[in-house]
Amino acid sequence: MAAMMATSFAVAPAQAQETAPPDANFQKVTLNDGPGEPVDLAVLPNNNVLHTTRGGEVWLNDANTGLNTLAATLDVYQHDEEGLQSIALDPKFGTKGNNWVYLYYSPPQDTPVDDPATVGVNEGDAPFSGTAADFEKFEGSLVLSRFQFNGSTIDLATEQEIIEVPVDRGICCHVGGDIVFDAAGNLYLSTGDDTNPFQSGGFTPIDERPTSNPALDAQRTSANTNDLRGKVLRILPTEGGGYTIPEGNLFQEGNAQARPEIYVMGLRNPFRIELSQRTGELFIADYSPDSRSANPSRGPAGTGKWMSVTEPSNYGWPYCATAELPYNDYDFATGTSGEAFSCAAPVNESPNNTGLRELPPVAQPQVWYSYGASAEFPELETGGIGPMAGPAYEFNEKATKGKAPVAWPSYYDGKSFFYEWTRDYIKGMTTENGELASIENVVDSLVVDNPIDMEFGPNGALYVLEYGDGYFGENPDAQLSRIDYIGANGNHSPVAVASGTPTAGAAPLTVEFSSAGTADPDGDKIRYEWDFNGDGVVDSEDANPTWTYEEIGTYTASLKVTDLGGLHRGRHSSAEVAIEVGNQAPVIEFINPVAGQAFQFGDTVSYEVRVTDDQPVNCALVEVTYILGHHTHGHPQTTTSGCVGTLTTTVPEGHDPAVDDLSAVFSASYTDAGDASSAPLTGTAEVVLLPGN
Repeated sequence: MAAMMATSFAVAPAQAQETAPPDANFQKVTLNDGPGEPVDLAVLPNNNVLHTTRGGEVWLNDANTGLNTLAATLDVYQHDEEGLQSIALDPKFGTKGNNWVYLYYSPPQDTPVDDPATVGVNEGDAPFSGTAADFEKFEGSLVLSRFQFNGSTIDLATEQEIIEVPVDRGICCHVGGDIVFDAAGNLYLSTGDDTNPFQSGGFTPIDERPTSNPALDAQRTSANTNDLRGKVLRILPTEGGGYTIPEGNLFQEGNAQARPEIYVMGLRNPFRIELSQRTGELFIADYSPDSRSANPSRGPAGTGKWMSVTEPSNYGWPYCATAELPYNDYDFATGTSGEAFSCAAPVNESPNNTGLRELPPVAQPQVWYSYGASAEFPELETGGIGPMAGPAYEFNEKATKGKAPVAWPSYYDGKSFFYEWTRDYIKGMTTENGELASIENVVDSLVVDNPIDMEFGPNGALYVLEYGDGYFGENPDAQLSRIDYIGANGNHSPVAVASGTPTAGAAPLTVEFSSAGTADPDGDKIRYEWDFNGDGVVDSEDANPTWTYEEIGTYTASLKVTDLGGLHRGRHSSAEVAIEVGNQAPVIEFINPVAGQAFQFGDTVSYEVRVTDDQPVNCALVEVTYILGHHTHGHPQTTTSGCVGTLTTTVPEGHDPAVDDLSAVFSASYTDAGDASSAPLTGTAEVVLLPGN
């Protein structure tokens, strides 16, 4: 296995303070409380924030005005977990005209989709068994491209494709990816194993039967040296698109059975990666299978991992959970278990393997844990398994200067952050020479609800994207937020609250706006600034103004409130109100099923949704998704179209719905056509069924 030494730089760490500051020295500020289904964020040099939604939107939060505007909308394929995934800035962004923004997304391509005219048949679902011809039409890809950003919008016409990653569509799961750059400009892209986890009893998916969908065998991806999935890829983007291969990856160029792009292999779902610019350490967090307990004939219980990587490595999936926790070989045709796999010398004998047979030895992660209390890492507590690799903090003394600094203190300098999507916390990880030295709580009393991404901004504040509790849509508690260090003096940003009555109607529409609930925690005097039409011009400084919209259209009214007193005057926050003049948002509701309806997993459930809109309703545009609810999150299993239809409530093999806290979630959405002056609007509805009711 090729080796690569950790890169070292001349920047010396600051002298850190000895004790952690109390949580009271921090404040969480909401930047966007309507972020769609949020996935990933990137903080710009001016502290503006871009963030993505799985549905294809890129939103821009303006650090000065607080206004949230749409920077781009990509057309994306959305079956199961696909869509728009990650976003990142070029490492030279903002210099010499470099305004490249990188996006990793699922283009629609020619993948089959459901025909609403064929009730009970979903052409968008790939079969679990069949022939090569049955599976071939679902072959697609995710694409990593870069686009020019002009400060307010992303120009999709400037796309330069960097790399394409193949996927098997129409079947769940693990197609996410994350993007980071090192100090030399190399791009690291994490990729999931693109393998269905629900037919293997919560253990390792290695179904080699010739009639099985290849997406049931992770040996074709994560353990395949000739495949880009289940990996961290390391490439150097080139001018005009494409890439070259830097020195020091896991495999050399010229090997027909090993892709030279691969830096780390043997990963299941490395949803978040980060990299320390100071030390060169690559931080990877990898999700685990669902089994809540070990089985001597199958393997270990679900095991989440966190790694600090300084050389190319193999982390063992699907043969080993860690270097010391192997799975057993398993014959899906006969239902019998074989010997435990070798983690020291794993061998890929799958007929779906197109790469090398003999694989590198399995590396041991720095952190591993399951559902219960960890004997090795009790600081990780208990709960679900949703590990996320967070950023490494680099303290900058200059960021602490100015009118209203928000930079985190030197205590955190050099620490990397680990956050748990299912356990709603942030931990500080201290490593020494690549080894874990300590784990500590970070702002433990502040709520971070299903954090899905976080990044430190140039101002030294921590930006957090929160998915919230719910299933594949905009959850009520989803938001983009910023956690500021305000110091021992505790001068807080004011809290902005805005509302309007009415928020929709025919033109002309007169809206009475209210700032009720707005306050400064320190009791300081505040200034109100209302922008009713999103043009960046202050229209009123009254606390509760009235405004008449004369023209049909979609508007975002924003309220910015600024602290006029205190030690660091100038701190501000914003709130928004969506106003629709003319076109009205559709209202969608389930006629059936209804909450509490009798149901067991395996049932085929008939559904009917009703859509009410001020425009003619086209039932062909109604989309209904069956989601397997699992604890506080879910995995979409299939999507169909039409106001009426049926969905079959499959359940993963080896799962006990009562023990594993499973539910059947039906999610419906409808987007109208808009009109000449108003954007299309979307309505959603959801119903959750619990088995046995």
